[in-house]
Amino acid sequence: MKKTNLLGAITLGLGLMIASSASALTIGFSQVGSEGDWRPAFSADMKAEAEKRGIDLKFSDAQGKEENQLKAVRGFIAQGVDAIIIAPVVVTGWDSVLKEAKDAGIPVFLADRDVEADKDLYVTRISADFNLEGRLAGAWLAQASKGKCDIVELQGTVGAAPAIERKKGFEAVISLFPNMKIIKSQSGDFTTAGGKEVTESFIKATDGFKGVCAVFGHNDNMELGAIQAMKEAGLKPGKDVLMVSVDGVADEFRAIKAGDANASVELRSDIGKDIYDVVQAYLDGKKDWPKWVVIASDLHTKDDVDALMAARGIK
Repeated sequence: MKKTNLLGAITLGLGLMIASSASALTIGFSQVGSEGDWRPAFSADMKAEAEKRGIDLKFSDAQGKEENQLKAVRGFIAQGVDAIIIAPVVVTGWDSVLKEAKDAGIPVFLADRDVEADKDLYVTRISADFNLEGRLAGAWLAQASKGKCDIVELQGTVGAAPAIERKKGFEAVISLFPNMKIIKSQSGDFTTAGGKEVTESFIKATDGFKGVCAVFGHNDNMELGAIQAMKEAGLKPGKDVLMVSVDGVADEFRAIKAGDANASVELRSDIGKDIYDVVQAYLDGKKDWPKWVVIASDLHTKDDVDALMAARGIK
């Protein structure tokens, strides 16, 4: 009798384990790549949050190439995952693969970045407002320069949603001021090395930044590269030239504290919770999501950087 009860308990336990395993969510996540400091922090948060929730996360690094993302998404479809999350390299070229996912009955969610595709092909986008980030940077600069400023711009990856929208937002604000204009603009591909290289070329083209009032970087890493280039050229970033960018990475906050940078619009990297909350709620039956779930952005300067760094444990 005891043996029968024991065997029954073991059988029941195995059955529960199998059922639990079978019910675990499997989610495919195609990430842009690992450029800069923000992107790896975002990837790490997505992985940690998935582990915390018991989600089987299939992670794919596209290494900045759209063809790698398309291949990864098709791989997720073939595996029959429960949902797919995409942080797109660029905004174009997505209709076909999104339709394939829809035909397979797999919901797709956009994380961080947007696409130019039929909105019926994906559930929603969970991200910050890149246009607002550009406008916040432009508004800060307009105030700091009293509406008179010749600007050099470090653009992000060509065709990427953050690069497109941050530029649009920034230009929308400075266009309100007749004496504010962008005099040089080039892509640094969201990398520190790219920002440094482009800034070096700008310094040469402007005879040592003569007349340049500010550097606007589409992300902090390019701005950090610009700071390196300017120091090597004998310039004083943050003092001779105003420095404003987007992301809010630790090294940028350190640069603001040191006086080498002036302002950064924070794009939170710990957004795994926000994304998985939406995905899991959808899979649990909540279907009425707006096409854009907006994550807030904040601008930080020397006025709050000490308190911010203390709160985040940044030294």
